[in-house]
Amino acid sequence: MELVVGRVAKSHGVRGELVVEVRTDDPDARFAEGSSLRGRMPRSSDTREFTVESAREHSGRLLVCLAGVHDRSAADALRGMLFVIDSADLPPSDDPDEFYDHELEGLAVRDTAGTEIGTVTEVLHSAAGELLAVRAVEDGRQILIPFVTAIVPTVSVAEGLIVIDPPEGLLEE
Repeated sequence: MELVVGRVAKSHGVRGELVVEVRTDDPDARFAEGSSLRGRMPRSSDTREFTVESAREHSGRLLVCLAGVHDRSAADALRGMLFVIDSADLPPSDDPDEFYDHELEGLAVRDTAGTEIGTVTEVLHSAAGELLAVRAVEDGRQILIPFVTAIVPTVSVAEGLIVIDPPEGLLEE
């Protein structure tokens, strides 16, 4: 399974720097100088290999320079590109309360009474923390559930199940 570790948001400046939306817990390793990145455009299966020349944080964003991308036109051509890895390349987590996004996507969500709520479609990363995007079984709408222990007391990847204890109003439209 292919996992996205970053997305090119736009070019920055005139020397080919890219603004990258980071989607990995370890950007220092993934975007380290000399590291190799595999990139593909959305809805395409064709990939290209890139070598990171440099990466730096600037105003809360990651700016990356890639070998062979040395001007704004070349950088603009990469807008929207996804940097991907194979999930098989990830080391297993040592922490039983830590999960990769792809492990949570597709899991069934039930409340503590056993009522089926829906299925996790995506894990969203925001400044306020992680949110589980859940497609409701009842009407197909999207429910955003804060991924915190008080609301999500149980996650069992082996059973394919997440149990939530939602506060009043969380599941309302």
